[in-house]
Amino acid sequence: MTEQEIIDRINSSLAEEFELDPEAMRPEAGIYEELELDSLDMVDMVIVLENAFGFKIREEQAIREIRTLGDIHRFVIEKKAALATAS
Repeated sequence: MTEQEIIDRINSSLAEEFELDPEAMRPEAGIYEELELDSLDMVDMVIVLENAFGFKIREEQAIREIRTLGDIHRFVIEKKAALATAS
């Protein structure tokens, strides 16, 4: 899976789950400000990402530092790369 395919899957999964405008799914879009998600939505987002990519996201510090859609893209890309290296 390429980085662009990962980004596309994240964007489509989140847009569908949270009924977001696909046009708003830009890397610089703020999770809380522009996408208007709240802390409870972030919990749901973790579940959506786990289901979309088939890996668990534990209480990782990186999750707490996510502020933009681009941060989510980087997190998942790095997580998938780490898992591929480990296996």
